Amino acid sequence: MASFDPFEAFGDVAEIAADLASPDASVRRLAVIALAETSSADAVAHLAVAIGDEAREVRLQAARALGEFDGREVAQALAHGLLDADGEVADAASDSLAELRDIDAAAALLPLVTVPRAFVRAAAFRALKALRAPAALAPAVTALADTDAEVRGQAVSVIGYLKPAEAVPALIGAVADPSARVRLAAVNALCFARTTEAARGAAAALHDADWEVRAAAAEALGRIGVASAAAPLVAVLGDAFWQVRQKAAQSLGKLRAREAVVALIALLDHDLPSLRKEAAAALGEIGDPRARTALAARAPDGDPDVRKTAAWALGRIDSAGG
Repeated sequence: MASFDPFEAFGDVAEIAADLASPDASVRRLAVIALAETSSADAVAHLAVAIGDEAREVRLQAARALGEFDGREVAQALAHGLLDADGEVADAASDSLAELRDIDAAAALLPLVTVPRAFVRAAAFRALKALRAPAALAPAVTALADTDAEVRGQAVSVIGYLKPAEAVPALIGAVADPSARVRLAAVNALCFARTTEAARGAAAALHDADWEVRAAAAEALGRIGVASAAAPLVAVLGDAFWQVRQKAAQSLGKLRAREAVVALIALLDHDLPSLRKEAAAALGEIGDPRARTALAARAPDGDPDVRKTAAWALGRIDSAGG
């Protein structure tokens, strides 16, 4: 976001703004560009007028230009742009709103999360996420019941950015959302919580119909770091998608899960080098001497990364006295 610097001003704001009254839309559009280039906070009021211009190209340029500024006045102008009948203008306003960083802008955005148009509600939550505005928490939790999946997904992201412990039950509920995108966002959002409750919520997603959700859940369990997650992670080492197996192996290594050693040793013989490598890495993190023979057997592996990781894992076990 630009802030006013008199040494970077490229013209007189009032003089440039006079061109916004031109009957020629191309002149008005060039005036909008010039106003943005001044980097002056005084330009915001004029850009706010331009975003309501009769010409689509002027409104579009104004929506983009406002992304160079910050604050409540900017948010109010862009909120107007979100309601534009032209989809490209509305999209540009949404993108500029997501660039806001001044938390004071939240006051202009909060009323938008309940308007009838789903696109506007979603865009408002998208912007509020970046602002990390505490006042957005209660509306975001309420929006988990919204009829629109994009709104629910953006609301989940708001909660994930704010990281409130009291919202964990709401996120766990979102893990069962009808939309895979929302479920994925909810699983990722649970990563901030280092609790058994959060781990149970993420573990439930290991059985999701969507493999991307299952992979995210496997990764989330490693980040949550609760030891009880080891058993469900071992179970998904046999998932049909290698991406899920890979994330599960990584998380089991992070958890130092000794109960996973046998299953990880079996994974060292998988056809995919990436899975053999992750199994070796996890066994090195765990440091259990039971893996020594199987790791040593990977010395002639056809993949150099597997050989290197297996050697590293053996070194870890030996240095730990295993």
